[in-house]
Amino acid sequence: MATPPTLAADAVLGLLVPLWQWAIGLLVLVTVVLSARKLLMRGPSRMGGALLLVGGAVVALTALSYLLDSL
Repeated sequence: MATPPTLAADAVLGLLVPLWQWAIGLLVLVTVVLSARKLLMRGPSRMGGALLLVGGAVVALTALSYLLDSL
């Protein structure tokens, strides 16, 4: 009978995954804040298109996150 493989590497990776999710979330938040600031400085004439673009990006990221989580 063979000995079972060591799962220590999987445990460490399991602990690091939430850290990467926080890092990615923080970078996305910083990017959204900087983009919103730049957009607000440009004026209201571009707000409609930008809101559609940001809304589409949020929906796409949510769908992608859901699909990857269900795998």
